[in-house]
Amino acid sequence: MQQQTPPEQFDLAGMVADLNSLLRLKTTVIGMKMFATVEEMAAIPKIRRPTAVHTTDQIVSMASRLGWTVGITGDDLVGAQCRAVIGLAPQDEQWLEGKSYVGVWHGTAEDARKRQEALDVVAFGKFQALAVSPLSSGRLNPPDICLVYATPGQMIILINGLQYTGYKKFEWGVVGETACADSWGRALKTGEPSLSLPCFAERRYGGVPDEEMLMALQPSHLAKAITGMKQLAKNGLRYPIAPYGIQNDVRAGMGVSYAGKK
Repeated sequence: MQQQTPPEQFDLAGMVADLNSLLRLKTTVIGMKMFATVEEMAAIPKIRRPTAVHTTDQIVSMASRLGWTVGITGDDLVGAQCRAVIGLAPQDEQWLEGKSYVGVWHGTAEDARKRQEALDVVAFGKFQALAVSPLSSGRLNPPDICLVYATPGQMIILINGLQYTGYKKFEWGVVGETACADSWGRALKTGEPSLSLPCFAERRYGGVPDEEMLMALQPSHLAKAITGMKQLAKNGLRYPIAPYGIQNDVRAGMGVSYAGKK
């Protein structure tokens, strides 16, 4: 019988310290992890269980805004939409129809179905529970994905860090409402860094501020981004990005960044 390789462990507290130093984040960086059984989730140290019904956005924000470690099952969530994105409910024909969104978010049943079909979701049947926790706590080590809330200026530096070595063009989509499918849904499904514009529900129920975007990515990708950002900082390309002045001669500023380059 082949021995399973244990999951890679990370210096999560060190990663968070680096991130906060590099980007001056105001929102707690958190981890998210799926569990095959409720018992595995419940065994996480100091985990809280909801006593009311919530959206996944609220559960995520209990970790990112309040610093809590929270575990849920599908029964803790308000409806099939929240459950299905994280694989805790089937993405069946009834769910795909999206009838409750007709006349609310979409003008026709066809539009609602197209939106449902466009969502990136975790396959149903593998997991029974989910937990979120501040990354620095180390209670989910490793988490499946990390969630970083940041302003557009902070986010582009994070992306630049990801692209410093092993460059690839990132192409992300916007599903509109249920944008959690663009972030944690897509990252959990594909393993790829996933950027989103948090939607109405995330802002109304999850308390995400107007100015924040969300990046969901695996710990290994976050570590890569931090390494890249550190090198960018040495090159003078760091956050905050100081405005140069729209009427100044640009050659002096460009000369600093590209001195000695042809």
